[in-house]
Amino acid sequence: MFKVAVTDDRYGSYTEEKNVLKDIGAELVILDPENKEEFERKIASADALLVNLYPMTEDLISKLNKCKVISRYGVGYDNVDVDAATKKGIWVARVPDYSIEDVSDQALALLMACVRKVAYKDRMIRNGKWNLHDDQPCHRIKDGVLGLIGYGAIARRFHEKTMGLGLSKVLVYDPYVGDAMIRDNGGIPADLSAVLAESNFVSIHVPLADTTRGMIGKEQLQEMKKGAILINTSRGAVLNEADVADALKTGIITGAGLDVFEREPLSLDSPLLKLDNVVLSDHTGWYSEESKEELKTKAAINIVSVLKGGEPVYPVNEI
Repeated sequence: MFKVAVTDDRYGSYTEEKNVLKDIGAELVILDPENKEEFERKIASADALLVNLYPMTEDLISKLNKCKVISRYGVGYDNVDVDAATKKGIWVARVPDYSIEDVSDQALALLMACVRKVAYKDRMIRNGKWNLHDDQPCHRIKDGVLGLIGYGAIARRFHEKTMGLGLSKVLVYDPYVGDAMIRDNGGIPADLSAVLAESNFVSIHVPLADTTRGMIGKEQLQEMKKGAILINTSRGAVLNEADVADALKTGIITGAGLDVFEREPLSLDSPLLKLDNVVLSDHTGWYSEESKEELKTKAAINIVSVLKGGEPVYPVNEI
């Protein structure tokens, strides 16, 4: 019998995974990473791993004696040492297409909340305040410019959802996507500086990699149009968080909607928590009940595909 181990229990229930894994008669084991000795002993004998946020380091991967595939719950895989897994002959897989609707919804929700100052007004009204127009002036979306940094599936769906807002144009920076695709979808290809300088609203949709880590910092924020709003539903480390907080505090940008952070959960001493012109959410863009079911199912399908002798449906590396 195959043994499939879950490294970090975020869901509590694993009905979807068990329904998929029963096709190969696999046993699902939920591990406790706090018990390090038992954790390492059990993953050493696992045929496959389902990984959420737990860091799969080179050292830990070296202890995997039977593992054929590490399947990550999610789009990103920056917590898995892919090179170490490849050298060990282990597939790394992910689920890149489960939350396109949900993350694009979250980006749109954060944009609207920032434009209309929804969270700020909610807080103030609960404290007896009223007539708040002068505190944080609102400006129309209509005739504004949207800038997209990254133009993968989520960004394209977000773009589609904004088409009824009356934007004057949508600028897109993505060196890995052809200009023809961008134009076919109604966007205008542009370099990063142009996107920052001309956009009233900038939404980030890039994966975390060496080339994108810290790609928006003090210099880029100073390039942004006065009064601009920044949205990030990709990865927290794409932004220099301290620089973003400074830009919000000093008025370099007028607002931000952030779903992801450099460290999660967000620390209680984060300067972002002291600012009224930022809307925060708890890395929840991926989530809906429907997306969770899809994620859990597809993560398990990756494993079944490998343990049946094939490749993952969504491979990250090549073996």
